[in-house]
Amino acid sequence: MKILLLGGSSFLGRAYAVEALARGHQVTTFNRGRSAADLAGVEAVQGDRDSAEDLARLVDGRSWDAVVDTSAQQPAQAALAARLLRERAGHYTFVSSVHAFADWPARVIGEDSPRHPCPADTPPDQPFSAALKAGCERAVLEGFGAERSLVLNSGLLIGPYEIGGRLPWWLERMARGGRVLAPGDPHRTMQVIDVRDFAAFGLDLLTAGTAGRFLTTAPPGRLSFGEWLESCRAVAGAADTELVWVPDAPLLAEGPDRVEPWSELPLWAPDLPEMAGTWLADTGRAEAAGLRCRPFAETARDTWDWLRTRGSAEDTAADGRKGRPGAATPLGIEPEKERRLLATLG
Repeated sequence: MKILLLGGSSFLGRAYAVEALARGHQVTTFNRGRSAADLAGVEAVQGDRDSAEDLARLVDGRSWDAVVDTSAQQPAQAALAARLLRERAGHYTFVSSVHAFADWPARVIGEDSPRHPCPADTPPDQPFSAALKAGCERAVLEGFGAERSLVLNSGLLIGPYEIGGRLPWWLERMARGGRVLAPGDPHRTMQVIDVRDFAAFGLDLLTAGTAGRFLTTAPPGRLSFGEWLESCRAVAGAADTELVWVPDAPLLAEGPDRVEPWSELPLWAPDLPEMAGTWLADTGRAEAAGLRCRPFAETARDTWDWLRTRGSAEDTAADGRKGRPGAATPLGIEPEKERRLLATLG
């Protein structure tokens, strides 16, 4: 097939490109050429997706069987792409997020759960909010048609070339050795998906011409936070690396050493009502459609191998300094704060 990737050079877009090329598809990428280099074997077209002129240059003389959009963050971006591509491609995959659902992370969500009321015609250049992904979905569906559109609501993506920085942070923390603050309940389960498994599933659906919506992350209950940290320690830990488990409550106590959930200790989702559904998304529809997820230990190993060999052009540290796009909280606890907490609580 002829596939257009809107993005296609970093993390998820790169994973799609790798998988599509391996399957023998013809791949065109469209990006600004700033995040990372395009893979050998793709037709790389550089341009800004916010520019109607650049998009018109992209489609001039070209057509595709399918489009995969991994990069739209604003409804105006998705609307412009869908409008210009609807006569140039037969199928549109939009990679959305669990953030599009109004009930997440407080409640369990499924494909039919309500989404944030963000309209498709939201003006451009909005400040970051979880609702924007819901607006992007509506823009694609309105512009391309529901019968030719596939929406994949992604859970938390991890793996080699990660730009979120969460798994790399834990691996690099284990490598520094010593006593490591392990927060909360080691038996609490989590849902994370290797970016390569996400891309493979997405391409399976694309090549089948599947339309509709799929919550795409690992099945609930498959991995515990304790197994996550133990795997990171096994892969990257120094000889003296020791996990020290501390319950939620003292870490959340008000004061100068209160720990910020999710960001200071990445992916720590304490037992709070507002986070009760974080790792409980219903993936039954995706599993029935063929979603398969590799063991986390394999992802941890491959990510650590990449971290040890990456070049400066692949250094994603700057991208991972924030817990999420638009957040002000740096990713990862300061070493001195971790030492104080271990001294008093560990």
